[in-house]
Formats: sequence, C-alpha cells, structure tokens
Amino acid sequence: MSGQVQREVTQLILDRRLRPGALLPTEAELMEELGVSRNSVREALKALQALDIVEIRHGYGTYVGQASLTPLADGLTFRTLVQLADDTPALAEILQVRAVLEEGLVRAVAAVLTDAELSGLEDLVRRMEEAAAAGEAFPDLDREFHEALYRPLGNTLVTQLLGAFWHVFHRVAGVRGWSRDPAPDLTVRRHRDIVAALRAGDVGAAQRAMADHFRGIEARAGQESRGVG
Repeated sequence: MSGQVQREVTQLILDRRLRPGALLPTEAELMEELGVSRNSVREALKALQALDIVEIRHGYGTYVGQASLTPLADGLTFRTLVQLADDTPALAEILQVRAVLEEGLVRAVAAVLTDAELSGLEDLVRRMEEAAAAGEAFPDLDREFHEALYRPLGNTLVTQLLGAFWHVFHRVAGVRGWSRDPAPDLTVRRHRDIVAALRAGDVGAAQRAMADHFRGIEARAGQESRGVG
C-alpha cells in the first residue's frame, strides 16, 4: 500500500506542476484525495523524504523536495564500504564510471571554454601547486577544479553527478583512513596537463590527460585498499 501511495503522491506533484519548495496538501487532504489512511500517508511521505522528493518540516507542513542525488550518493557509499570489506573492487568501479563521464565531458566543454574560464582553471592549479609545496592537502581545490571545468556546460545534472561521486570517494577515504595524497606533485601536474591541452585546443590530449589523472587515482585507491602507499 505504501508503495502505491508513494506513486500517487509523486504523480500529484507532477500533475500540479509543483516546484521544489512548494507546499503539499496536508495529511488530511491527502487522506481524502487518495482515499487512504493517515498511517499510509505518513509512511509514504517518510519514504519520499528519504529520496529527497518531499521535505517534511515539522510544525510547518510537507514541501516538494529538491530531488537531489544525495540518496544515490548514500547508497553508493554504503555499497562501496560493504564490498570493500570483501576486497572487491567497488571503489574502482565508481572511479571507472566517473572517468568515462569526465573524459567524454572534456570534449564538450573544450568547445565552450572562454579565456577567462581557462585562466580561472590555471589559477586553481597554481593554488594546488602552492599547497603541495607547503605540504598541505588540497582536496577542496581538486573538487573546485572539476566543478569549474564543467560549469560552462550549464548542466546541473553533471554537477550533481560529479558531486555524488566526489562525496562517495571522500566518505570512503575518511572511513578507511586515507588522509593524504601520496603524490601531490603528480596530482598537480596531471591537472596542469589537462588545462594546458585545453588552452592549446587539443581535445585528444585533454582526454588523455584526464584518463591519466583517473588512472592515478585508481592506482592510489588500489594501493590503500591493500594497505600500501
């Protein structure tokens, strides 16, 4: 019953063209409209909240959620941690998917990047280099680089997907105690190679540089999974 009510609430949102943040009918109104019990409505709303389809604000009502990819990231994180316990290549699978996505996106973004945007990417690489020279980790700069690289596409799904993959990798890294980059200078160089290729208009070289970047991450993850590096 709960599954059916979930589908009906979701259809109600779509039929009424309610946008994220819009107020939903009250529990009593949903009971009457859907012809179901209060418990069925509450169970359905809780399940939809877990999917970020609705947001329950106690004392205020229920609103349309953001439909973010947070549930996906949480599920992938759990899947990866469970499988890592059995020494399966779960993290490598996620990195492979992200690598394929980014290598393809590089071709698309190369056609629209402006000089100003390339200069911004070069500045981020310089800041990575300064952090590496100072012996400081720079995961936030790394994430900012990839977000800035694909922002010109104007594709919010790309931003959310990359954010989900980033969230999974760094949650797993935190749980497993992977607190440092064993080769920060190499990480800087790979990012610099990506930007240099884009600056030169060489899409093939940019894709190869991105592939090299992800091979390095996969190698690091593989070493640390085995307690090496």
